[in-house]
Amino acid sequence: MGPRLLILLAVACTACSGAVAAGAHSKAATAAVTPVPRIPALPARNTLSLGRCPIPGRFRSAFVRAARDTGFQLSMLVAVAEVESRFKPDARSQADARGLLQVLPSTGKSLNLSVDTPATNVLAGARYLKILLDRYSRTDLALAAYNAGPTAVDRAGGAPGPETFSYVANVQARWAALKGCS
Repeated sequence: MGPRLLILLAVACTACSGAVAAGAHSKAATAAVTPVPRIPALPARNTLSLGRCPIPGRFRSAFVRAARDTGFQLSMLVAVAEVESRFKPDARSQADARGLLQVLPSTGKSLNLSVDTPATNVLAGARYLKILLDRYSRTDLALAAYNAGPTAVDRAGGAPGPETFSYVANVQARWAALKGCS
């Protein structure tokens, strides 16, 4: 260490020890003074403060059932639905994915579930996501495959492009913001 740095360190230590000693002495003298009120910390941005998932009431039982059936956190399924359809049961993609979790009819058929009714659409999406998670063993890859398809993810060795990167990031951010919702 240079001599200037040592001098600066010594001055800082001396100042701190003096402040601590003065603070201990003045505490006894000011014990009768009213304590300063503390302002509570603001909640983190984009977090759910009530602990209740923002699921429209008419779809709540479908999401709870799908979470129970697959073992997924309710918050994860809600995050996927928010990013996929914004909870619009009649949503349809250019690829013909349908409903709250944007499930392809062929995927629903392979799972023996209709994608055209909200309850079975949510269950089909959750079960398909579970299949993908079992296959890839990583949430980010499962979400990428849910968005772009497993073939594209296999070919690319991960998210196949910026749209899928963005999708995965959006779902994961929303999922984190909803952590612990019920």
